[in-house]
Amino acid sequence: MTNRAPKSVSLPESPTAHLAPESGFSSVLGRNIHMLQERRRAEEGHASFQDRLAGAITRFTGSMAFVYVHLAIVALWIAVNVGWIPQLPRFDETFVILATASSVEAIFLSTFVLISQNRAAAAADSRADLDLQINLLSEHEVTRLLTLTIAIAERLGIEEAKDPQLDELQEHVAPEKVLDELEDREAS
Repeated sequence: MTNRAPKSVSLPESPTAHLAPESGFSSVLGRNIHMLQERRRAEEGHASFQDRLAGAITRFTGSMAFVYVHLAIVALWIAVNVGWIPQLPRFDETFVILATASSVEAIFLSTFVLISQNRAAAAADSRADLDLQINLLSEHEVTRLLTLTIAIAERLGIEEAKDPQLDELQEHVAPEKVLDELEDREAS
């Protein structure tokens, strides 16, 4: 038997090989953060004018500036129409106009919020699909690695390679069967 040097295996270059680690992050993490930011910018760039407008309105209406502006308008409206500012004439003594304007504003604001929520839900669905695909790929890779590790352990005569639980762990998971089982259990 001759001792040979181990074969040199040429691995593909990492997609992060040329990135410098950012503030202590690994190059992989830095690349992932950068790619996620780029993806979000691209998604925002592809948004329609209506979606961008709805998002801007929703961001403003969800801010304290919006609360302060409304507080000032309503306080001034009430002060004028109760007669606390005699220099300005009363124009809505019963506050019907204020109530109507507030109702119409609430209708539009809730619509803008729903538009933004629908867009956010679509993005969340897309990210969930990506997570599922990555998890399925990882499960497949781990199963293959386990199979290879067991084969190596058997060849080396390691007793743990005969553990019966390992047979179950080597089986590939069929996601549709898992989903069917979850649905069946929820229905019962």
